[in-house]
Parts: sequence; C-alpha cells; structure tokens
Amino acid sequence: MSKQRCNWVQAAGLLPLGLILTATALRAEQPAELPAAPEPARASLTQARTGLAAQYAGLVTVQAETSEPLALTLDDAITRALDHNLQVRLAKDNERAVHGQVLNVGNSLLPNLTARASSTAEELNLAAMGFKPASLAGFGFPPGTVKTIVKINTTSAQLSASQALFNIPAFYLVKAAFRAEDGAKLTTLNARGVVVQGVATTYLGALADQAQVQNARALAVADEEVLRQAKASHDAGVGTNLDVLRAQVQLQAQQQAVVRAENAFAKDKIQLNRLMGLPAGQELSLTDSAPYAEFVGLPHDQALALAYQRRKDLLSLQAQLEVAEATRKAIRYERAPSLSFDGYYGVLGETTGLYHGVFNAEGKLSVPLFREAAQRGEIEVANAQVNALRQHIVSLKVTIDEQIRSSMLDVASAGEMVKVAQSSVELAQAAMSDARDRFAAGVDDNLAVVEAQAQVADAETRLVQTLYRFNAAKLALARNTGVVETQYKSYLGR
Repeated sequence: MSKQRCNWVQAAGLLPLGLILTATALRAEQPAELPAAPEPARASLTQARTGLAAQYAGLVTVQAETSEPLALTLDDAITRALDHNLQVRLAKDNERAVHGQVLNVGNSLLPNLTARASSTAEELNLAAMGFKPASLAGFGFPPGTVKTIVKINTTSAQLSASQALFNIPAFYLVKAAFRAEDGAKLTTLNARGVVVQGVATTYLGALADQAQVQNARALAVADEEVLRQAKASHDAGVGTNLDVLRAQVQLQAQQQAVVRAENAFAKDKIQLNRLMGLPAGQELSLTDSAPYAEFVGLPHDQALALAYQRRKDLLSLQAQLEVAEATRKAIRYERAPSLSFDGYYGVLGETTGLYHGVFNAEGKLSVPLFREAAQRGEIEVANAQVNALRQHIVSLKVTIDEQIRSSMLDVASAGEMVKVAQSSVELAQAAMSDARDRFAAGVDDNLAVVEAQAQVADAETRLVQTLYRFNAAKLALARNTGVVETQYKSYLGR
C-alpha cells in the first residue's frame, strides 16, 4: 500500500461494560478517527431510594423557580426529567458528537473535490541568476534587446479530484463507524430508561412520605381529642391525672412524628426537583395518588427473551462487538492492494494574455510488501478485544437472568405484604375504635386508647412502606426487562 495506507486504531482499553474503540479511515492526506464506541450508563437496580437520587447529584437547573406550587403528576415529572435531566442531555450531546465523527470517517469512501484559483506577479533579476545578455549576441540578438529584469504575471484555475476506488480496510472501518453510531443511540436510550426509573421511584417515595405526613397529622388530631376527653373526665372527677399526663405525652410524641414526616417529605421534593432540572427550592404539589394494582407479569422465559431484545446495555455491548469485529477485518485486509485515483483539470496562462488547458490524471496501485510483525501484533490485540466483549455479553446475560428472577420475587413478595398490611390497618382501626368507645363510656382508662392508636400508626406506616416497595419492585422489573421508559404505566397499573 502507499504511504497513506490504512492504519487500524487500537482500542483504548477495557472498561467494565465494553471497549472504547477508535479507528483511522483512509483519506488522501488527512486521517480521520473512528468515533468511540459508547459505554452504556447502566445503573444498579438494587439501589436504595437515596442511591437513586445520589447518582444524579449536581444536575443542571434550566428552569426558573415559580412563586406558586407547581402541580405535578408522575407523567409530568418524567417528561420534565427527560427534557432537562443532565444525564440525558449529555447522552444526546455524545450522540451528536459521534454522528459528526462518523461523517468524517465516511468521507474516506467519498470523492474529494477541490477548486483552486491563483494569480501571481513575479519580478526576476536574470543577472543575479548568472544570465549575461551578451552571451546571446552570437544568436542574432543585438545588445539591449534582452532585459535582465523580467516581470511575469500568471493566472491559473483548476479542479482537483481524488477517489479511493478499491480499499477494503476503509470499507470495514466505515462500517464500524456506522455501528458505533447505533451504539451511541442505544446509550441515549439507556440513559433515558435510568432517568425514568429514578424519577418514578423518587416520585412514589415522595407520595409515600406525603401519606405518612397525612397519617401523622390525623393521629395528632385524634390525640388532641383523647387529651380533651381525659381532661374532661378529670375535671368531672371520674378520671385520673395519670390519664391526662399519658394523653399529653402521646400527643407530643405524635407531634414529633409529624415534624419528622414533614421533613422527610420536604427532602423528597428537593431530590425530585434536582432530577427534573428544577431549582431545589421549587415548591411542588403532587397531584397523583400512590397507585396500587395487582400485577400479572410475563413468565420468566418470556421476560428473559424480552430483556435480550430490549435491554439497551446488552444491545450496546453487541454493537461494540460488531465494531471490534469490523475493525479486526480491516486489519486483516491491510495486506490487500488498494487502488486510488488523483487528478486535476484547469487553465494556466498570462494574466493579460492567452490561457491554455492543463490536466493531470494519475492512478495509484499500492501493494503492501512486508509489515508482518506489526500486523500480527495488531490482530492479536483485536482478537483479545473481541473475546473480551463476547465474555462481557455472556456475563451480562447471566446478570440479566439473575436480575429478572430477583425482581419477580420482589414483586410477588411485596404484593403479598401489601395485602397483609391492608388487613392489619383495618384490624388496628377497629381495635382503636372499640378502645375509644370504652374510654368515652368510662369502662376503661385511656391506656388502651394510646396503645391502640400506636398500633394504627404502625400498621398505616407499614402499609405505606410496603405499597412503595411494591411499586418500586415493579419499576425495577420493568427496568430489568428494558421496557421501563415505554411501559412504566402498565407496570404500575395506571
């Protein structure tokens, strides 16, 4: 091959989820680089709520804070996050950058045309170059007819063209570049799925804490009524001072619970604002209620097959494998001859005189003779990269199977726990109603009321928590199967 032979570009190194692979395309003078194959931004699906929020710390704020609370549904929150979340924006910018690099690489197979025009003015001192006019006297030139100072004005215009006619390595490098662009698109889709799961989980967590605030406030109102009744009984001489003190302690404890619940809810809204790209101080009004619907999912084998088709991190690794395989083929075909064409056509003449056409046509056949050691070394590196990607894909498929099985177990167990928690709330509320009636009738003191109310608070807290875990488990299952962005509503039963 010629000096502009095809150089394959080594991979920059192995990353946890794949290779960053670059390649150099064939061009006449300027080499172009193959864009880096994307690295999927795959997040752990077993993170706690705090972990899901922490991975988005420092997200960009692109919207102004409003004076009135922003009414927000779950769909609105997801839409805002997909439009303004920093993870998605960076993925889109990377996708555009890769597309630009792909166009640059693809130019190696396209004709290059260049138009040039120039006009020059020169003044030459022939005497300084050793020319003596007297030497021409013997040829019939009288002295003084030939001047030693000569002015030359020329103008030229030409159109140059170059084209790779036969270059197998360049073809495979361009093929790899287009597959890398597909990988960049998959990275963007993967980032969107992560954002959807994170926003939906945080929104549901905020709804759970909002329900905790409402439960705590309701119990505080009930404690105030118990205290009022205890004081009335004491004033009437039928109650004891211990009942009053016990009611006061219970009321203060419940007021503290209200403060803790309100603080947790406020922090949830701050996290949700950051996920959506809103100012941290933006006040929100969550208009949706916590969804609850029994879930009937796909059988394991169908869910696994769906995940293999829809998981963006797996598809991205497969795209990287195709990039590596195409680059390896480009290296193998470096031994093949290459054929190219270069030429130009134009006019050249004196600026104020006559012009005449000029042209040049050149065909180049380049045949590599010996570069065996370097080529064998490059092939060894390429083979290692391909094998590593294949092992990553096999490992990720095993991980996907594990994640789907775990998510299915989480969904099933959380669903049963919700049913038990609902029954516990009903029983606790019935017991508290009986205790209040007995205390109001003077049959019993308010100790039974306080204990029954504590049982109600505990039962309602468990219900809220189990409902949140049930919905979060369904979102995790949707994420594990690769459909959370498009099917989160059906998984939540909305």
